[in-house]
Amino acid sequence: MLALVIGGTGFQVWQHARQDDRTKADAVVVLGAAQYAGRPSPILEARLQHAKNLYDRGVAEHIITGGGRQTGDLYTEAEAGSRWLTSRGVPQDKVIAVGEGSDTLGTIDAVAKTALDRGWHTAVIVSDPWHSLRARTMAHDAGLSAWTSPTHRGPVVQTREIQARYILRETAALLYYRVFNAPADDIGVDL
Repeated sequence: MLALVIGGTGFQVWQHARQDDRTKADAVVVLGAAQYAGRPSPILEARLQHAKNLYDRGVAEHIITGGGRQTGDLYTEAEAGSRWLTSRGVPQDKVIAVGEGSDTLGTIDAVAKTALDRGWHTAVIVSDPWHSLRARTMAHDAGLSAWTSPTHRGPVVQTREIQARYILRETAALLYYRVFNAPADDIGVDL
């Protein structure tokens, strides 16, 4: 039974990673990743570029960047994302930086609160393919009607080995979240 649950969840993670829903929404939500002195990491930059493409295509009128800061950082992941987007032509009043959360659950909860406070109820979440199902599940639990449009560029999609490791990690993290309703960003496969 346990093997069926784990295998079925892994299949769901893989299957959802292949879905790209660009249905119009109130906002595009970019989940944070590392930033270095205000400069997005390659993972975050791939997410931001994808979000900008969605914005440019009219999927949403606003982009919400999410993510807090690590100890010693001058910028939050959200601020780094906002700066990147506005420096590439997205109007400042169309980007909302939510600099809270040190894990996916904390970021999603803060982003959902900000969106709902503005009267927004729908969101297209941009993250890595393997992260999509867990992020969408958490967004639904936080009160947003959400779907995903993952980026298929960047370091997490470079090789089959990396993809397999991320699928294993996200399978474990999603199962952990479903059982304990708690973040699990640091469990699973060592990447």
